[in-house]
Amino acid sequence: MRLTADERAMLEGGYGPGTRKAMEVLVGLGRIYGARRMVAVSSVQVAGVSYDNLGEAGLQFLESLAVGGARARVLATLNPAGCDIANWQALGISQEFFDKQSQVLEAYSKMAVTITCSCTPYLFGNLPHFGEHVAWAESSAVAYANAVLGARTNREGGPSALAAALTGRTPCYGYHLEENRHPDVRVHVKARFPRQSGGAATHEFGALGQAIGQRLEMEGKKVPYVEGIESASLEELKAFCASLATYGGVALFHLPGITPEAGAYPLPEASLTLTRGEIDAILRQESQASRQEVDFLSLGCPHLSLREIAHLADLLRGKTVRREFWITTSRPVKRLADEMGFTEIIAASGAKFAVDTCCVVAPIRGRFKVMATDSAKACYYGYAKNGMHTLLLPIDELVVIATSSTS
Repeated sequence: MRLTADERAMLEGGYGPGTRKAMEVLVGLGRIYGARRMVAVSSVQVAGVSYDNLGEAGLQFLESLAVGGARARVLATLNPAGCDIANWQALGISQEFFDKQSQVLEAYSKMAVTITCSCTPYLFGNLPHFGEHVAWAESSAVAYANAVLGARTNREGGPSALAAALTGRTPCYGYHLEENRHPDVRVHVKARFPRQSGGAATHEFGALGQAIGQRLEMEGKKVPYVEGIESASLEELKAFCASLATYGGVALFHLPGITPEAGAYPLPEASLTLTRGEIDAILRQESQASRQEVDFLSLGCPHLSLREIAHLADLLRGKTVRREFWITTSRPVKRLADEMGFTEIIAASGAKFAVDTCCVVAPIRGRFKVMATDSAKACYYGYAKNGMHTLLLPIDELVVIATSSTS
């Protein structure tokens, strides 16, 4: 790889042992993927935050970097942690876990990483512009950055994303290169999506992403040009990104009339068709339990937007929640909800805000048997990681379940 004088100084220890270790990671990654040079990045989204995933070895690795003087050179935000840092006890998190999670966040803070703990950094300030090079981990955010924003990032792992934050660089390969952003399959969607009362059919777009992702896995394709979607809200797009990435490993897609690069490249010859029946089959597949069996409801995978919280406040106003119900979002969005009065209405119902965290990374295995959610991604991890059966439903129906009798 060709390194600049500054990059070589990092590699040779001129900026301290932590930065040297970070550059070693990036050079090794670049050699594996045949990158000829590094590219400067303007922001990073770092994964590897929940102590439930990191464990003691991961914590020690982060602390060693912090002690080695490593500091972020660009805006760097964090993925969700394993618990709500301010409200962990109300969510049933142990003191031991909270203490370990706090140590993780302290290590990141020492490295000048912004302690935001959210999978939706584009909702509160980490918002790259079209054509900007970034280095993001968190699969749903990667797809959103590439496809919806038109920024350029590979799907980074936790160590490589952190290394990019500490150097301001990432190897120039994959989706940083124009030739790799071309679509390789046309997907004809033969289905309509009914409007929900809150304006977002997030469960439907999640099912659509799951169906397309699974088909792409079988076809060996990774960059779909998806036709037949007339419109999509921000909330529907983040749900679509999450499930496409989870079920198909997709980091970039094109939607004509919606995403900025959809008309920039020639259309591929390969094609496949997706029907309404396939989407409905996904909705049935992810709903194998009865509504009476639900003992846990979770919204916010990816983290809820302010518009979704406002809609939820309307639905819960004057009602009483009778089951464990988590509302997961970022702390910046929660602060806005506080100012708008939405938090007070939702909390009065008995639903619980789970800020900084989510049902995917929190240590909840064994606590619940059946989870109801509007997120196809949450369904995947609910079963695969936490052994829960699931129901995939629109937000309005989830509120009906949450407020209905458990007997």
